[in-house]
Amino acid sequence: MDIGAVTPRDIRQEMEESYLDYAMSVIVQRALPDVRDGLKPVQRRILYAMREMGLTHGAKPRKAAAVVGDVLGKYHPHGDTAVYDALVRMAQPFSLRYPLIEGQGNFGSVDGDSAAAMRYTEARLTPIAEVLLSDIEKDTVAFVPTYDATRKEPQVVPAALPNLLLNGSVGIAVGMATAIPPHNLAEVADALILLAEQPETPLTEVLKIVRGPDFPTGGLLYGRADISQAYSQGAGPMVLRGRAEIVEHKRGRAIVISEIPYEIRKAALIEHIAELVRDKRLEGIRDIRDESDKEGLRIVIELRSDAAPQRVLNALYKRSDLERRYHLNLLALVDGIQPRVLSLKTVLEEVLKHRREVIRRRSAYDLARAQERAHILEGLTRALSKIDAVIRAIKLSRSREDAHRALKAKFRFSDIQASAILALPLSALARLEREKILGELGEQRAKIVALTEILKSAKKLTQVLVHELRDLRERFGDERRTTIVPQPVGEIADEDLVPEASAVIVLTSEGYAKRMPPAGFHVQRKGGQGVTGIGLSEEEHLEHFTVANTHDTILFFTTRGRVFRTPAYEIPEASRTSRGRAIVNFIALSASEQVAAIAALPKTKRGAGMIVLATRKGVVKRLDGATLANIRRNGLNAIALRGDDTLAWARVTSGEDDLLFVTRRGMALRFPERDIRLMGREAAGVRGIALRRDDTVTGVAAVFKHAEPPQLSAVIVTEGGFGKRVKLGQYRRQRRGGVGVRTLAVSPKTGAVVDVAIAAQDSEELIAASAKGKTLRVRLKEVRELSRSAQGTRIMRLLSGDRLASFSVL
Repeated sequence: MDIGAVTPRDIRQEMEESYLDYAMSVIVQRALPDVRDGLKPVQRRILYAMREMGLTHGAKPRKAAAVVGDVLGKYHPHGDTAVYDALVRMAQPFSLRYPLIEGQGNFGSVDGDSAAAMRYTEARLTPIAEVLLSDIEKDTVAFVPTYDATRKEPQVVPAALPNLLLNGSVGIAVGMATAIPPHNLAEVADALILLAEQPETPLTEVLKIVRGPDFPTGGLLYGRADISQAYSQGAGPMVLRGRAEIVEHKRGRAIVISEIPYEIRKAALIEHIAELVRDKRLEGIRDIRDESDKEGLRIVIELRSDAAPQRVLNALYKRSDLERRYHLNLLALVDGIQPRVLSLKTVLEEVLKHRREVIRRRSAYDLARAQERAHILEGLTRALSKIDAVIRAIKLSRSREDAHRALKAKFRFSDIQASAILALPLSALARLEREKILGELGEQRAKIVALTEILKSAKKLTQVLVHELRDLRERFGDERRTTIVPQPVGEIADEDLVPEASAVIVLTSEGYAKRMPPAGFHVQRKGGQGVTGIGLSEEEHLEHFTVANTHDTILFFTTRGRVFRTPAYEIPEASRTSRGRAIVNFIALSASEQVAAIAALPKTKRGAGMIVLATRKGVVKRLDGATLANIRRNGLNAIALRGDDTLAWARVTSGEDDLLFVTRRGMALRFPERDIRLMGREAAGVRGIALRRDDTVTGVAAVFKHAEPPQLSAVIVTEGGFGKRVKLGQYRRQRRGGVGVRTLAVSPKTGAVVDVAIAAQDSEELIAASAKGKTLRVRLKEVRELSRSAQGTRIMRLLSGDRLASFSVL
């Protein structure tokens, strides 16, 4: 088979040229709108084809399939799906601020439902679309041949309204993309009028009129500074939120969403919120209902009775599409060929430039028609003034052609005038008809004067432009739907979504952690067995038990002297009987280490205060809290441990507090923390308390400097379930490194001392937990206040083989 001449080419050159041709085709012929009319080629062809089909607003609509077929056959040789999708979008009131097509039938919904097939739907132009196409027949724009050169199509439409800003545009080309939001017609028209009359007006003044995008779905747009910067640079992000309010009704409280962000599908939003609730990433919600109807959108989110409504709403903004970041990119084709990122003012200037050219060409066209008509009317007027001679000349002629020549020769009429005279009916000889011709001649002459003035005077042309804009503003202007909030929306931290509340943090010997509300432990009388509070396996026991605030940062110190951190609210909340979740999900523990101590760091002391660490063998170390302000995911070294010594306690202090050490065999030592010099993270520490044989440190408490000693007492609890309160004044300050004084008479019945805590007032409560997971919550006033040497009274009755492992004061 003969395929003709084959010319070898370098493949790199061929690829570069072919790809460039492809890229330019996508940029100019498909993806990007023209700044002058705001339309992509497929949209322009659809609107023009519908006008040519007579589908104006007052006409009967026709099947969308007929429109698509006409567009494909005459103007747009691509897929029918692409054409129909473009037609559907132009008919959707939730996609376009000012729809260009009026659709009848199912054209999709804000839920994301697809439109019905094109054989079912019908369409016609809207009044605003007719305004975009008005005067196109008056040679106002350039026409180019269609793809098959059988007819012509407009390169751009006259666009009496700035459609690029009114309805915006979204498109992805090759190496570039556009994202232009819709705007309010009244605001844009006023801005155009201002720039037309005062071209030197700065953008800052324009932005006092065009306050920001105006989305068809409403919503709230935050940050006037961000909006101004985006309009100035032609690109930038904006934060858009749906409109929601917290309401109260008979069944409780609810969040009612009445507007959602632009381009967010309602059904997808509801489904996403439901997923967040199911995954427990969004708490406080008990039901979601879609109550939307023809009156408008309404999503009702019913809240639990214990939910904090504003926190739930903040969580919705942070974790769902109720808040989105809209990235404006004012990229459009200038002069139909050059893609440029434009500022808002430049867009308005390009629109005005286009409108001036349209008005100039329209005026020139109308002037030519008016001059032609006036020329004919002048001939008719002269003919009527000499009607008898004209009639005689016509009667003496042998044919129409002879009459035409006679009129030209005898009366010096032009060809056009002679033809018009010969076509004049006899009824025109009536006086009223003669006056009518004279009146029309006067009108045409006045029109010629006015049009000539427009073409000669830029000022007059501007007046016409402004008058038309004001008229269109009156016809189509409406109220803004999107509210502009001047202040920027604050970054919502995860912490802001969690109510501040007390929480019991539990960690087991197998490394399982959980968070529980103290309310889950009912207050009981002293001496009871408690309730099952922690679900443990057969070989597992409770290791750490502390009370913190949900906004505290929990510091985990390990047996290797490293420290990790996690917010308290990230430890999963679980029931009393639940085992919890493995701690390795929150911190990067190695296989050879375990958590040795826990400290709750209040948010008021982050990066401030001191951290005091203590070991079983009585070594103590003091760190500046700032050294632990930025803990990496794999942790930081906090202390160097000697020999077989193990870290056991970590306490947060002010830097001016006292420390109270207690030992397993009932000794106690109180000394100022200032006796411990500040050390680096790699240091090992100094002696805190001197221990006797077979004794170890079992508890360390901080005595706050500003607390009044008479109001403070030390609470001491033993493994056998015994406990007591001791006035803090019974512990005199001593020097660091001493043996201390007796604080509890340890016996086989009481068991060894477990820990010590400082209680500030009688109204506080105590929660104790046994090694096998039993918990008991009692009022602290039921724990008797005794002397240092007393053994205490029974707080918790333990089962055989169990022991009291930990306690905390609420």
